[in-house]
Amino acid sequence: MDMEPLLGSSVRVKFTGGREVVGVLKGYDQLLNLTLENAVEMLRNPLNPAVLSGESRELGTLVCRGPTITVVSPESGAEQIASPFEQAKAEAEAAAAAAQ
Repeated sequence: MDMEPLLGSSVRVKFTGGREVVGVLKGYDQLLNLTLENAVEMLRNPLNPAVLSGESRELGTLVCRGPTITVVSPESGAEQIASPFEQAKAEAEAAAAAAQ
């Protein structure tokens, strides 16, 4: 994976287990180990870990182990969209309720 275009820019990194951090990509290697500066962790809602709480904590310089990373994306130009699977499930449940 070529991370060269992202060097020096802000990236969002998601890990197995659900943690997310945003920071400036300063380095990487062939195993996708990343070095981030000015890293900030996006904290999850303790009652519903699938949802971000809107709170964060500063981590500073962070080394991320490649095997634990699930997603790396540029911070600018990225937005979260609704899951098409959840939308299809909601539509199926609505159709089932209407049929009763």
